[in-house]
Amino acid sequence: QPWAAHFKMESYVSQELYELAISSFPVDAERIGIFGHSMGGHGALTLAFKYPQRFKSVSAFAPIAAPVDVPWGQKAFSTYLGGTEADWYAHDASRLVASKGKQFDTILVDQGMQDQFLNQLCIDTLETAAAQAGQPLTLRRHDGYDHGYYFIQSFMEDHLQFHAQQQQ
Repeated sequence: QPWAAHFKMESYVSQELYELAISSFPVDAERIGIFGHSMGGHGALTLAFKYPQRFKSVSAFAPIAAPVDVPWGQKAFSTYLGGTEADWYAHDASRLVASKGKQFDTILVDQGMQDQFLNQLCIDTLETAAAQAGQPLTLRRHDGYDHGYYFIQSFMEDHLQFHAQQQQ
């Protein structure tokens, strides 16, 4: 089944990798954050809202914020998840934020405004969902940045500091 790979990745990050990090490194299980870029940003947001007891903080770089709202996302979800659009909401970052309410003190998201995928990322949908849910969101829009390495590298330290502050 195509959907099995999706759930395997979800359980790998939220359970197997999580447990491996706790057992292999000197980390405090009560102070773990998650972040990612693009589809990884989407994954970080969805996992954080599905498993808020495991993650103390969440941030993302140019996340795919509402795949249900764009044709390629609909195609991917229909192929990998099957079912109907309503079934896909449990795997859509903006829908999860809207349905779960406030889970974190704040979320940090950075978005380059010259991102070649900007119209497909649906950042405004995430912003609206967070506002409606009462979930604080710091959404920083950056002129002159695209979807690439330089964008991530330029703001990586901010995300590391954000997570450190959220862990206190």
